[in-house]
Amino acid sequence: MCGALLGGTVACGGSSNTGKTVNDVVNAAATPSATSSAERQKFAKTRFVANAGLAAGATYQWIVKPWKAGKFKKGASGRKWALVKAGVAGAFTYNRLKAAVNNAKGDPTLSKAVAPLSAGIDSLKDLPKKLRKGDGVDSVAGSFNDMISNVKDAGRSAGATVTDKVPSAKELAKGS
Repeated sequence: MCGALLGGTVACGGSSNTGKTVNDVVNAAATPSATSSAERQKFAKTRFVANAGLAAGATYQWIVKPWKAGKFKKGASGRKWALVKAGVAGAFTYNRLKAAVNNAKGDPTLSKAVAPLSAGIDSLKDLPKKLRKGDGVDSVAGSFNDMISNVKDAGRSAGATVTDKVPSAKELAKGS
């Protein structure tokens, strides 16, 4: 293939100089083409499931589970540490849900199912701060739990079943 490109370049060379070198032509020919729309939709759905799964896992592990166990109540043993972890998990969840909504835009069915949830996801933005401070923890934890349930339901209705995947501490600290 390189020989054919080189031969074609030499044969068409003439006296005009287009400013392109043989390497430019070979590199352009070797550049992979974009994926088809069907592949992009498939990958969009897969990325949606991965991001929503991480958000669901973080929410369950560090917000819902401690909330149901009473770790956020005043005077509970380890309350401060549980609230800090919940705040970090809340920020992580918000980040992954925003990424999941962006992924959903690549699939027509999924985008229609997830579109009504965008405003609800945006409302989660300031809630991690409240978790870290311990303000209104019951309603905040409930908001995260409800939003995850809504995202899972929307995904399921579009054929993208979301399962919880608890992120590693490194993923949680990184935020994505």
